[in-house]
Amino acid sequence: MEAASTNRPPLMLVHGAWLSARSWENFADYFRDRGFTVSAPEWPRKRGDVEQLREATQELEGLGLTEIVDHYGNQIKSLEEPPVLIGHSFGGLIVELLLDRGLGRAGVAMSPAPPKGILVLPFSSLKAAAPALAHPSKRHGVVPLTLEEFTYGFVNTFSPEDASAAYERYAVPETGQIFYEAGFANFHLHPPTEVHFKNGDRAPLLIVGAEKDHTVPASLSHKQFEKYAKSDARTDYIELPGRPHLMMVGEGWEDVAARIESWLDSVLATPPVTASA
Repeated sequence: MEAASTNRPPLMLVHGAWLSARSWENFADYFRDRGFTVSAPEWPRKRGDVEQLREATQELEGLGLTEIVDHYGNQIKSLEEPPVLIGHSFGGLIVELLLDRGLGRAGVAMSPAPPKGILVLPFSSLKAAAPALAHPSKRHGVVPLTLEEFTYGFVNTFSPEDASAAYERYAVPETGQIFYEAGFANFHLHPPTEVHFKNGDRAPLLIVGAEKDHTVPASLSHKQFEKYAKSDARTDYIELPGRPHLMMVGEGWEDVAARIESWLDSVLATPPVTASA
């Protein structure tokens, strides 16, 4: 492993729902090799490896988005300098919320779960979230995924053998509460998913869409990009052809990382903007 470059900020990876920090294993090595000091914290209450997380599910009951965002916010504040943030799925939404709080040097939201203000969700998104949303009794409980559900929502472009291997390596049960907080956000005045799209003082943001994504179709990622259009802060969008939701795993993940690295290089070459008093 190469030593971290002195001119690289720290980099924090934020995993998504039905996953753990293990989902970042490829990206963590990639960015460490390019001089970043990388951390990939688990969500609060998630302890142990994937196999342990599949057994110890009670701790996740009632875990909501605000607790998760606060958890990452506290870790960011403990660092000597603002980190680059890269989040996937719900982790992408968490990155958006953290940037909105004024945290982070720059942020990348990969197929981010939608914040408040996205009014229409595609059918495939609703189907992918159905294991949680179709069962109101699971709102404060914990929701596992079957192999079939994981394949549809995360790795629909994989061969059956590769999909099964990804399921065994990465899939974990998840708190049901976050899906209800996101799914019904537009019925509440100030839900946990609220982002101030016009915030011009936040750090630069890249939204990454994936062409073959069922859970967050590229059209949904692009709608979020459009919501930020009136902000003075830098916001960019790229769409990756042929990629499913779990774009940092499987054949071609290096291309995904390289596209993100290229954007980060352009951002980090510019001194950070200091928010006006």
